[in-house]
Amino acid sequence: MTGDELRVMALALPGTVEYPHFDRVAFKVRRTYATLAPDGASVNLNLSPEEQTHYADLFPDTFAPVANAWGARGWTRVDLAAASAPSLDGALRAAWTRGSAQRP
Repeated sequence: MTGDELRVMALALPGTVEYPHFDRVAFKVRRTYATLAPDGASVNLNLSPEEQTHYADLFPDTFAPVANAWGARGWTRVDLAAASAPSLDGALRAAWTRGSAQRP
């Protein structure tokens, strides 16, 4: 997968908008659910900690917790070159669901 393919997938999800976020490109509905690296090689997804564990266990060469406190909250780095379309689609939709949920 590539950054351009990720962008197409994200913008196809209902209500998604793209905006600049520091040095990255971000995608959000109500909240940010994905940020694309400037080089387009990786994306960080806002997964639940349980979803993060699920994807990292199934695809350890593709999915890993972000290496900071955000990673402990579920933010997950995805190596796009190693990602298959089905695995990325599932994780992106999970992140979109979290981004579209109302805060309690």
